[in-house]
Amino acid sequence: MRWIFTILLLLVFQWYGFQGFKTVTSNKWIWFAYFAVVVMVIGNLLVHTFYFERSPTTEPRLMYAIGFFISLFVFQTVISLVLLSEDIFRIPQAIYTYLTRVPGEMQFLPSRRAFVSKIALGLAAIPLTSLLYGMYRGKYNFKVLNYELEYDDLPKAFDGFTITQISDIHSGSFDSVEKVNYGIDLINKQKSDVILFTGDLVNNTAAEVLPWIPHFSKISAPHGVFSVLGNHDYGDYMRWESPEQKVENIKALYQAQKDMGWDLLLNESRFIEKEGQRLAIMGVENWGSGFKQAGDLDKAMENVGANDFKVLLSHDPSHWEAKVLPHPNTIHLTLSGHTHGMQFGIEIPGWFKWSPVKWRYKQWAGIYEQAKQRLNVNRGFGYLAYPGRVGMWPEISVITLKKSKPAV
Repeated sequence: MRWIFTILLLLVFQWYGFQGFKTVTSNKWIWFAYFAVVVMVIGNLLVHTFYFERSPTTEPRLMYAIGFFISLFVFQTVISLVLLSEDIFRIPQAIYTYLTRVPGEMQFLPSRRAFVSKIALGLAAIPLTSLLYGMYRGKYNFKVLNYELEYDDLPKAFDGFTITQISDIHSGSFDSVEKVNYGIDLINKQKSDVILFTGDLVNNTAAEVLPWIPHFSKISAPHGVFSVLGNHDYGDYMRWESPEQKVENIKALYQAQKDMGWDLLLNESRFIEKEGQRLAIMGVENWGSGFKQAGDLDKAMENVGANDFKVLLSHDPSHWEAKVLPHPNTIHLTLSGHTHGMQFGIEIPGWFKWSPVKWRYKQWAGIYEQAKQRLNVNRGFGYLAYPGRVGMWPEISVITLKKSKPAV
């Protein structure tokens, strides 16, 4: 039943899309060009889905097929909504005219007005060009976002300590070594004291990251690079030939991180020491509302003292309210990713921030604070499914820890 509804909806959108062009111009070559684009975009997605690809969202060609389909779908949706709103008035007019018709009169349905179709096409062009731009340049439009966070109980030795956070690399999606290397260089240029990665190194399989090991191994910081797993890293979205094959895959992912020089935290903790003082870096496996819940916060804190300053790496931000805030020990800073900011949104720094993902996640991008505990949700370094970004650009977070000055 769901498939029937989807097909009918697509057919309605195709009809309104064609009507929009037909009303604006009588040039049949334009009609044919539009029809050809529609056939190519939908056909390309179907061919990749049913014949070429068996592992969803792991291959750039499939992602481009998805991206062009999404762009077309949004374009047709806007046209359909505008023309449908006009039909709300046209159809009752037609019914009234039919019931009160003059003998011999044949035209009941008023002609579609060209200027309404022009408005529809103009409005639809805005998201279309944005989505195409997002695929062309937006996905590698890396932004460095700087935050300064003050704490009363930050050890004095760590006043001014800098953290660079990256997240959601999704290495199987990349199609440009040059652009990825630019992002890696941008990470290193921040010259932070430590680099923390908050999960989703791959889309589905460890093989995706193997060609990128020489590149991501260049990421370095004086106090090291620490990482955790995200929901995509476990291979749960693949059909494996055997359970043993899935186990070998996760082992290969562990080894890949080791080869890159990253310290993977599996419900574990590490300490960074300076001048006889220390800061705890804790990492849990993925724990998410509606996703895999392998994270064990208590286990990660086994060697951490109640008075230690704590930084937690946890891929899914829903973990923060569900487990971190209720925990009896204060966790000063939690770092998450996962949402990508939905790779689409509108943001005016310091004033306005919106994305459809806010309807799924209460904390979805940037800094959040509650009970003197902070959360940063990184918008992600890479991308997934739709091979682009609009408004929610790929992010490198730089967080400077500051010790609060005593009140005068």
